[in-house]
Amino acid sequence: MANMLVEEKHHQTFESLRQKDDEREFWSARALSKALEYYEYRNFLPVISKAKEACKNSGHSIVDHFVDVHDMITIGKGATRRVADVRLSRYACYLIVQNGDPTKPVVANGQTYFAVQTRKQELIEGAVFQKLREGEKRVLLRQELGEHNKQLVETAQYAGVETTLDFAIFQNHGYKGLYGGVDAKKIHQHKGLKKSQKILDHMGSTELAANLFRATQTEEKLRREEIKGKRNANQTHLEVGKKVRQTIKELGGTMPEDLPSEEKGVKQLEVELNPKPGELTL
Repeated sequence: MANMLVEEKHHQTFESLRQKDDEREFWSARALSKALEYYEYRNFLPVISKAKEACKNSGHSIVDHFVDVHDMITIGKGATRRVADVRLSRYACYLIVQNGDPTKPVVANGQTYFAVQTRKQELIEGAVFQKLREGEKRVLLRQELGEHNKQLVETAQYAGVETTLDFAIFQNHGYKGLYGGVDAKKIHQHKGLKKSQKILDHMGSTELAANLFRATQTEEKLRREEIKGKRNANQTHLEVGKKVRQTIKELGGTMPEDLPSEEKGVKQLEVELNPKPGELTL
């Protein structure tokens, strides 16, 4: 409970630092550095540099996400001084916390917060995505979740999750974290699905997006922290699921177990929409 309260405080802090001008939202690098417990801004500059390099390597334009500015700050007795700052996009913040010190709890929580929010913005708030019909969104998200589940399997195997049973237990830990302690079997029953119907194939786009966040962030955390052992991998999946659930709660979203299941499965939608999908095997 104490850890969840710390996470909630951190998430609220990150959101409170968000600013907005006439064009877009942004975060001040100086303000973010203090929130991430870098009390000397000069010690934060190497983290920004690493984040810029990651931005460049990912094919994004640095200037679109890191905008150099100069602001006036008060230094005491009414005096002011001009200092350099950087206006950061949400994606830039995500890259910064990914390159921050993972031993700091606030950095670890920031990694989850900005990853979830960045992915939500890309998929749910993107202009192209918004123009899709619900069925098209479901097919797109289900395909992407299938691909990321493949990556998650490979990373989990490297961590020590070896057999089919091991992976089923590992996946259940993720579901329990995201669904408030409920495992896959109970989710299936709660959603009123038939025995032959797969949970993921009958999720709406919002629920699929939440599970996509869970899968991508678990895979990244397992790999980044080089987690070893089935027990540790299971615990990691559980914790990531809980953090994604906590973020949904803080945003005022509907808990995934309370979202309705869809009558049509994704494979049926693929036939009706006739896209060019990959195989939905996971």
